[in-house]
Amino acid sequence: MPLVKAPIDTPAEPSSAAACTLADLVDLLASPSGADRRAAVRGLEAHADGVAPLCARLAEENAPSVREAIMAALIRRRSPEVVTALLPLLRSEGAPQRNAALEGLAAMPDEVAPHVEQLLRDADDDVRIFTANLLSVLPHPRAAAWLVAALDDAHVNVCAAATDGLAEIGDETALPALLALPDRFPGDSFIAFAVQVTAQRINRC
Repeated sequence: MPLVKAPIDTPAEPSSAAACTLADLVDLLASPSGADRRAAVRGLEAHADGVAPLCARLAEENAPSVREAIMAALIRRRSPEVVTALLPLLRSEGAPQRNAALEGLAAMPDEVAPHVEQLLRDADDDVRIFTANLLSVLPHPRAAAWLVAALDDAHVNVCAAATDGLAEIGDETALPALLALPDRFPGDSFIAFAVQVTAQRINRC
């Protein structure tokens, strides 16, 4: 998911934003002006306590240019703290916020790894689906194995997401679990088709 180039706007002075207190930057982050909010992002990125306000703003930010600026800043600040702050956005009802969180999490594989198994056991089916989506693009050596584990999920859509992910990153070790999947959902023609396509892709690799 490429970063979107911010539209031309009249920005606030970066130096003045950098000199602001944390409270001033948080206030600036709520400004009606996109330029002011982007300036606040720059100031908060440099602030020791800037991660939490940036993540909180990401959850409600509607301007793509500001949202992308926040996400870029958080990726540069990659840390367990950032991952912990982004994970709740997987429950957001807003697709832009969820997608931004997924983009950021995918850029922090080592920090995300300790959370994956818990996410795959989450009570919310959607969170498990989004986790499977994340694993398909997560540059981590265990990503494919986690997707194979997700094939044991009781929810057909989680299994479908894991199957799609394995079409991208799976290898022959995934085939036994994949080929057993249609028998678990005998009335679902999509699962049978998805498994067939994924198995063919793996066998061609």
